[in-house]
Amino acid sequence: MKINVANLSNPHFDYLFFRPEYSNFVLKGGRASTKSSAISIKIVTDFLADKMANVAVFRKVGNTLAGSVYEQIKWAIFTLGFEKRFRYMRSPLKIVDRVTGSGFYFFGVDDPMKQKSQKIAKGYVSSLWFEELAEFDSWEEVDTVRLTYTRAKLPNDKQVVTFYSYNPPRNPYDWVNQWAEERKTIDGWLVDHSTYLDDQMKFLSDQYVKEIEQSKVSDPDYYRWQFLGEAVGLGTNVYNMDMFHPLQEIPNDDPITQVAYALDAGHANSATTVVLFGVTAKKKVILLDTYYYSPAGQSIKLAPSDLSIKIHDFIKNQSDKPWGKLPIVKRTIDSAEAALRNQYFRDYRIGWHPVAKKKNTTMIDSVYSLLASGRFYYLDNQSNKVFIEQHRNYRWDEKTVETDDPRVIKVDDHTVDAFKYFVLDNARLLGLKI
Repeated sequence: MKINVANLSNPHFDYLFFRPEYSNFVLKGGRASTKSSAISIKIVTDFLADKMANVAVFRKVGNTLAGSVYEQIKWAIFTLGFEKRFRYMRSPLKIVDRVTGSGFYFFGVDDPMKQKSQKIAKGYVSSLWFEELAEFDSWEEVDTVRLTYTRAKLPNDKQVVTFYSYNPPRNPYDWVNQWAEERKTIDGWLVDHSTYLDDQMKFLSDQYVKEIEQSKVSDPDYYRWQFLGEAVGLGTNVYNMDMFHPLQEIPNDDPITQVAYALDAGHANSATTVVLFGVTAKKKVILLDTYYYSPAGQSIKLAPSDLSIKIHDFIKNQSDKPWGKLPIVKRTIDSAEAALRNQYFRDYRIGWHPVAKKKNTTMIDSVYSLLASGRFYYLDNQSNKVFIEQHRNYRWDEKTVETDDPRVIKVDDHTVDAFKYFVLDNARLLGLKI
């Protein structure tokens, strides 16, 4: 069976296959530009042409590899018709060529220095791929890994070819945005920007394109950032409140099918909140109810043992609501919160799932993805007013906006944090990419 590789990626990315003078390719741009698909096809075709070649693929966090770049490389292998030639292993994560013994290796760069001890048994590393480059803390972190694999001399004057792919952060001062501009002037580097509008081959479904166009209407800045890949800046307010849609009652045409709780604990000096979300059949999210306790101005503060009872009562009181008998898909809590989590389990033998927090800007972007899809609603009742008020007042610290490390003003943001934990812990259910 003959396969025309040119038909497997958009013409925009032809330079990957026909520009051998470059050894570093920076592919940035909007979501759904198909850049990752093009890179994976290029990497696999080059691998198949060299029996001694190996490929190392990296993401910042190791537990994101299996569901992203590992599957992307598998997709390229299957698309090229070589699926039976490889062994697909999960522990450690690698794909090995049955014929040559070389393969594709996948690494998390939680500690860049560990890469110095990585060894490839047979052949040499011919290609590197740093996916979601913006997740990394700095170019120095990436370069530490890159140099580990580029220092060895390859046969026949070959060069290690490195691919970098990412969606630009909103903040124009983020290190990766400024880094990409600098790469444009360095020999051997090609920097390219692509968007979903470059999908001449029509790989994207009409449904997905319509959803993108919807965001263009509902939030133009979000559209420019997420889908055109523009660093639109941060502004002052973190969220656009027009994307928080009030409801007086639950709609009849899209029933809630499951519910989820998220908890942000404060104890002695700050508030504790629990937010209850309903997820509908069409994957809309509705804020149903909010528990909020603030110790401010109170001489006797609630201890974890007291809060455990209050929270349990709040959840128990949902039983007579329309959603009271629905399955609870998740009870999410900050992984750093041990006291209340342990107290609740001791009292009721019910565990709260500790979610590992990411960078705050990453969690904010994840919430923004849900909001921009037009799927977030809230019951306009008294208990939920604190949720709306805190999101309305959630702001960037103006002193940090024009830096590569923007920070929010940490005041009265407990429901805001609980919302982030919910989105982060239920991203797959909600169809969000984190």
